[in-house]
Amino acid sequence: MQTVWLMGLLLSMTLSGAMEMNGSQKKSLKATLDEKRNDRRVLLVYGTDPAQPAFLQQQKILQTEKAGLDDRDLDVIMLTAAELPEADRQFLTKNAFQLTSSDVFKGWLIGKDGGVKHTFKKPIKPGDVFRIIDSMPMRQAETRRQ
Repeated sequence: MQTVWLMGLLLSMTLSGAMEMNGSQKKSLKATLDEKRNDRRVLLVYGTDPAQPAFLQQQKILQTEKAGLDDRDLDVIMLTAAELPEADRQFLTKNAFQLTSSDVFKGWLIGKDGGVKHTFKKPIKPGDVFRIIDSMPMRQAETRRQ
């Protein structure tokens, strides 16, 4: 059972592959992503509001894919504007993230090397995420070793 912070409330989820709500954590988003580098891939999902339909839809469809997330060493971090500290907001407006004030929903697939591999502006199907990951050279090497 994975324990996850969601909008400041402690919830239990059966989703491994770590679905996290980042807004209530103490470390910065950059520090969180740096910790995962070389070990985990990250699907970072941003929404302006936790009740936003696209945000809820993305969360719901990912919850059904525990095995696929686990198999690909993929963590999901869900962010909302209200819970996002200013330093994290600034981090997302720079570099490869390019979050803008007009973005109401946006997501990024981040590889184990820390680089943004794919950006999306509407909910993405797990199968599409898995195809992108499975085409990566690092993932192909992992599959050969298994």
